[in-house]
Amino acid sequence: MIRRRLPDEAATQRLAEVLATHQPRGAVVHLQGDLGAGKSTLARAWLRALGVTGTVRSPTYTLVERYPVDGGEALHLDLYRIGDAGELDFLGLDDIDAALWLVEWPERGAAALPPADLEIRLAIDGTGRSVELLPDGAAGTTWLAALIDDHRLSTLPEPKP
Repeated sequence: MIRRRLPDEAATQRLAEVLATHQPRGAVVHLQGDLGAGKSTLARAWLRALGVTGTVRSPTYTLVERYPVDGGEALHLDLYRIGDAGELDFLGLDDIDAALWLVEWPERGAAALPPADLEIRLAIDGTGRSVELLPDGAAGTTWLAALIDDHRLSTLPEPKP
């Protein structure tokens, strides 16, 4: 697990750049945190780091937004408004070979989603945010090891105990 403090939006962008640099193809990321914790901000910065230009919309009402990126398509899902996982059947996500899945409120999609490679937990921490990166499975563990070795991650402070 990696823990860091994100004192401002520039730090969130730096984290997104590091994550994007090392993400494996087909990575599934579960973004966890209360309303206002920074999930959409991190997702938007991540998509920008992958070269997405133009408007990056929050999928709060559409549930899913798709973006062309190198290696295919990135999906950004926000499942806050769904009542149960069965509603995902109508989105046509079953056979998608996405380069990246960024899923906000993944617990609402439960078994209808692919398993996470990385879980990112965000929380409000004073005027900034705190973040925890937790790997899930071999791909996530390898990804986390690459993140630890990236010098840019050391520019983000560790949270105070």
